[in-house]
Amino acid sequence: MAAKTGRSKSTPTKENGVRVEEGLSLFKSDKFDADAYVQSKCSINEKDIKELCSYLLDLKKASAEEMRRSVYANYPAFIRTSKEISDLEGELSSIRNLLSTRATLIHGLANGVNIDHDNVSDGSPANGVLNFEDEDNDLSDLEKWAAEFPDQLDALLAERRVDEALAAFDEGEILISQANENHTLTSSLLSSLQFAIAERKQKLADQLAKAACQPSTRGGELRSAITALKRLGDGPRAHTVLLDAHFQRYHYNMQSLRPSSTSYGGGAYTAALSQLVFSAISQASIDSLGIFGKEPAYSSELVTWAIKQTEAFSLLVKRHALASSAAAGGLRAAAECAQIALGHCSLLEARGLSLCPLLLKHFKPIVEQALEANLKRIEENTAAMAAADDWVLTNPPAGSRHASTAFQNKLTSSAHRFNLMVQDFFEDVGPLLSMQLGSKALKGLFRVFNSYVDVLVRALPGSMEEEEANFEGFGNKIVQMAETEAQQLALLANASLLADELLPRAAMKLSPLDQTSHRTDDLRRPSDRQNRNPEQREWKRRLLGTVDKLKDAFCRQHALDLIFTEEGDSHLSADMYINMDGNGDDVDWFPSLIFQELYAKLNRMASLAADMFEGRERFATSLLMRLTETVILWLSGDQSFWDDIEEGPRPLGPLGLRQLYLDMKFVICFASQGRYLSRNLHRGTNEIITKALAAFSATGLDPYSELPEDDWFNEICLDGMERLSGKAKGNNGEVHSPTASVSAQSVSSARSHGSY
Repeated sequence: MAAKTGRSKSTPTKENGVRVEEGLSLFKSDKFDADAYVQSKCSINEKDIKELCSYLLDLKKASAEEMRRSVYANYPAFIRTSKEISDLEGELSSIRNLLSTRATLIHGLANGVNIDHDNVSDGSPANGVLNFEDEDNDLSDLEKWAAEFPDQLDALLAERRVDEALAAFDEGEILISQANENHTLTSSLLSSLQFAIAERKQKLADQLAKAACQPSTRGGELRSAITALKRLGDGPRAHTVLLDAHFQRYHYNMQSLRPSSTSYGGGAYTAALSQLVFSAISQASIDSLGIFGKEPAYSSELVTWAIKQTEAFSLLVKRHALASSAAAGGLRAAAECAQIALGHCSLLEARGLSLCPLLLKHFKPIVEQALEANLKRIEENTAAMAAADDWVLTNPPAGSRHASTAFQNKLTSSAHRFNLMVQDFFEDVGPLLSMQLGSKALKGLFRVFNSYVDVLVRALPGSMEEEEANFEGFGNKIVQMAETEAQQLALLANASLLADELLPRAAMKLSPLDQTSHRTDDLRRPSDRQNRNPEQREWKRRLLGTVDKLKDAFCRQHALDLIFTEEGDSHLSADMYINMDGNGDDVDWFPSLIFQELYAKLNRMASLAADMFEGRERFATSLLMRLTETVILWLSGDQSFWDDIEEGPRPLGPLGLRQLYLDMKFVICFASQGRYLSRNLHRGTNEIITKALAAFSATGLDPYSELPEDDWFNEICLDGMERLSGKAKGNNGEVHSPTASVSAQSVSSARSHGSY
């Protein structure tokens, strides 16, 4: 295995070497032209330059993102390591001082023992007493000061005269240093003096630390104590005491906060606690910078301490304010609490402390839980309303704040409920924006709307998706059926008005621009204001795509009702055209019954849609267009129909060809008159006529010799539309339609080319 790996690694190396040699051979040539080579490499077009710039920008963004991730991933470890190094340096310094003191003391004791031993061996007891008395008489001023100095320090410490004590320590250390250089003090006395100073320094440091951590200690007193502690030579301890003092102070003040008290709601408790915690962190940062400067070790300890306090704060807010709101689906209450905390925390950024991402890490899941619970409540309430909805369009309920725009908001009861709950959902979206939850809110609302559209699809009788949808979406299997065409059009009115106007208008509150220009935007058309945010434009496009699902189900159902009977037989079979040439009876030329019913159905729906889709005629037109396309495309793609026409036992005769041509001409005429003639419809009728002409030509006959002139078809189609719609003719016997001439020209052109 190792040998195989070695071969796999060495092979690319050799190949790379060969490639390098080949690349260098160009430069070794005597005919190498450096200017021409550089020019060839620089002759790139503008498109290549743009692609290269785009690639470099993407690479820069990726590098910056990788650097940011690396910093965030390793920053806690860096802070922890810096703190440990600082602590170790302090401990090493203390150990060094202690060892030095102990060594001096031992050295002094050893010298003292030798001196005493020499004195005892050389003189008598009487002489020893005389020597001590002479020594006492011969004490210098420095020795007297050394003997009295510890007592002076004790007095200063007892009277808490800190500044004088610090000055005395400095004076003592200077004199000790001089005495050590000049040998003016004995080793024992020098060691004793050093030990006394170190002991009093420790005592003063303990006094200062204890006083600093008292809640009653004011800011100026605290800074003086920490400065004094630092002057004593223990900077790490002084900084730790400073941070602990600020913690003790705000922790003491927190005792007056009672989250369960009626005087504090979730927002009030969060505001009060935020004020205490983040003010303490801010003041600690100011004190640390003022006393210790920007030394990395102290800055790292400050950041670590601030993170710890912020995490403790977030746990308190989650426990006492956010958890209950989120569980109950109180999105606004939970988001307000989070926003209050983030607002106080953001003030620390001026001090170089960016703690908002840490708060977001703790608060975001809770607010997301509240968001999901709120969306779930919208689903369940709307599903309950849909179970009893009569699918009749009405104005908003009396007393609703949206009643002033009732002429725009005719919906059924379940859609009204859905709209009102969505408006409440977006009533206060500032906290969602600050927590970067705007996109999640839009995705959640799209999911809820998609589920509501599934309910509307299930309300269509005989929907193919009914059985599948019973196990999805809202989870409510009981849906009131929309039996009549008016009720079924009301389903589409619900979905189209919500997706095209009401929901995008409500979602505009998620745009930061809306916070400053909301009043001005109210005067604009919704479509104008919704075009500002690309994300919301894409969201609206997805909403309208969901409405297409309902539109397709509606058109499919009505197309199948036209084509098939309740027993499953087809109203649109090949026999209805093939048998026309075998019965020998005179033919009363008129469009086939199924296309008469299609025209009548479209007229009824157009009349209903004129009232239901007022101001949104484009949607009504697209619906009728889609229904007509569904019938024609089904006929064009029905393989069994064309198998019978092309390969059946009896061929398609002249009369059948004329009837099929007349039916397609009739569809084009009434679609043109109703303004819902589309490219797909043109394409579908073209394919049907082309297939019919090809099938007739296969019998050896000329199809164009059997078809009358275009005027004949036009007259029958216009007469059929007049009789079916009940409209009177004009003086010239034609229905007044601005599209009739266009239709006639299109038929003539198609016939002349052999297709339509």
